[in-house]
Amino acid sequence: MTRVPEGPPPPPVVQRLRLRYAKRGRMRFCSHRDIQRALERALRRAELPMAYSAGFTPHPRISYANAAPTGAASEAEYLELGLARRCEPDRVRDLLDGELPDGLDVVEVVESGPGALADRLEASSWQVRMDGVPAQTLRAAVERLLAAERVEVQRLTKSGQRTVDARAALVRAEVLEGPARPAGGAPGGPSAASSAVTPCAILGLVVRHTTPAVRPDDVLAALRLVADLAPPSPPVATRLAQGPLDQGDGTVADPLAADRTAAASDA
Repeated sequence: MTRVPEGPPPPPVVQRLRLRYAKRGRMRFCSHRDIQRALERALRRAELPMAYSAGFTPHPRISYANAAPTGAASEAEYLELGLARRCEPDRVRDLLDGELPDGLDVVEVVESGPGALADRLEASSWQVRMDGVPAQTLRAAVERLLAAERVEVQRLTKSGQRTVDARAALVRAEVLEGPARPAGGAPGGPSAASSAVTPCAILGLVVRHTTPAVRPDDVLAALRLVADLAPPSPPVATRLAQGPLDQGDGTVADPLAADRTAAASDA
């Protein structure tokens, strides 16, 4: 005999909102599951009229899209909410942002337009800070990587080792010289004037979203393979943007632009 949940069915989704949020500071060390729990708690505290799934264990209607890996910061994380009552997007942004912990910040909320948000997230723009690596050293390693047709690296996943081609997903790579800091001390510390400085290089990447996904760590592993590049301290990766990929110049566009246009035409 099939069991049927008691009580009336949950209210239907009457409005869908798309959120861009940032993961900053210490929050970059949180797993995606930790971020989900923090967001769901914040939604309850903000008393937003969430729509829920049916069944014995109803869940809030939240769809996450292409979350950044643990350890990476991000200025461009996205999700979609289903609400059981219409709300002003700016009001939702203020309420939710006020309930989230420091380092999880709601940047923008827009009403969902036609089409799936996940289909627009074709590529990501990343910035990787590499302390202790001179810009010229990193530039030479990047040139060797770009000259290769294929660079396979190994990644440990829950299901075991997996091979990914880091070169195939790499659309653009550029190197900038970052701000140097005193060796053995924090910037501006008491020994800053007398100590040697540690160089810093900034690696800018545009990476196409593939299956399996290629992450900044995979690109760094590829640099280690082709040029024996091993930074003396852990690099810090930050996702700056994700969205539609311009095949002409290799830039990443705003995935919420179409939603703003649709909302303006309906106003």
